[in-house]
Amino acid sequence: MNTFTKRTALLCAITVGIAGCATDDPNQRAKVGAAVGAVAGAVLGHQLDGKSGRFVGAAVGALAGGGVGHYMDNQQKDFESQMQRERDANQLEIERMRDDTLKLTVDSEVSFDFGKANIKTAFRPSLDKLAQLILKYDRTVVHVIGHTDSVGSDAYNQTLSEQRAMSVGDYLTSYGVPRDRLRTEGRGEREPRADNATEAGRQLNRRVEIFVKPIVEGQEQKAYESPRYY
Repeated sequence: MNTFTKRTALLCAITVGIAGCATDDPNQRAKVGAAVGAVAGAVLGHQLDGKSGRFVGAAVGALAGGGVGHYMDNQQKDFESQMQRERDANQLEIERMRDDTLKLTVDSEVSFDFGKANIKTAFRPSLDKLAQLILKYDRTVVHVIGHTDSVGSDAYNQTLSEQRAMSVGDYLTSYGVPRDRLRTEGRGEREPRADNATEAGRQLNRRVEIFVKPIVEGQEQKAYESPRYY
């Protein structure tokens, strides 16, 4: 039995075990999806970063430099097509960054209640579509970053931004996105995109940004670095 076959067999055995232990749990689907996603990333990954202990290029490896643009072109088209309803409703913006990273900006008004970090039920179908696309284009690392307006203390806003980013990350994981492909962080009120002196500006500043960074062969670690464009 070769190495890949052994890993696949182990993954199947763990998956069956997890599913069998959760038959009476109403949240079975989400928990199984999260567990299987995490196990798949670890079992199928084969390039281990000795410094961080992180698996790099899990399951599919990295993109050759010349193919990055085409890969991200296709991904951007799918995002724009599948998330058209959200874009038309001004709930989501999609932007291509200079390094081929895709930036998705989610309006907090449609995803969270004011001052809360629980994802609104009405926004979950949109996150389901997003998760499907992230799973389809699996040669990427996804960074979820929360932002707030300036109302309230710095400490409160920092905590809220972290909690919102974690909520989105946890939801994607529950759908099956491997945890090793996700990074979450909060930046509080430090990176406003508009003037906090007006309500319209504050609304723009309350947001979650999702950066989808390609894993490029020979530069794998860059995909895991926190995105900085401000």
